Amino acid sequence: MFMEAQMSFPPAVTEDAVRAALQRVIDPEVGMNIVDLGLVYGVAVTPDTVRVDLTMTTPACPMGEMIFDDAHEALAALVPANVNIDLALVWDPPWSPDRMSPHARERFGWHI
Repeated sequence: MFMEAQMSFPPAVTEDAVRAALQRVIDPEVGMNIVDLGLVYGVAVTPDTVRVDLTMTTPACPMGEMIFDDAHEALAALVPANVNIDLALVWDPPWSPDRMSPHARERFGWHI
C-alpha cells in the first residue's frame, strides 16, 4: 500500500513573530529589549522578505552595531533560509522616550 508522505512547511512568519524574536535583542547599556525601548519603528513581512526599520537612542550609540547584528541574528533564526532579511537603520523621526512601552517607561521612572 502506497502512503503519501506529508510535507511539513515552516509556519508563516508574521509581524508578531518578528517582534517576539526582536524582544530577545537586548540593549546592553540599559538592559532592556529593543521592542520595549521603542527602537523598532516598523515591520513588514512578505513571502520573500522580512523588513525591519530600527533606530538607536542616539546616532552616537556605541552599541548600535552590536544591536543591529543581534537583530539580524534573531531574525535569521526565525525566517526560512530563502527569505531575505532587510534591516534598515533609520533616524526619522528621532527616538524619544515616548516611543517606549509603558513597562519600559515605568522601569526607568519616565511617566510620560
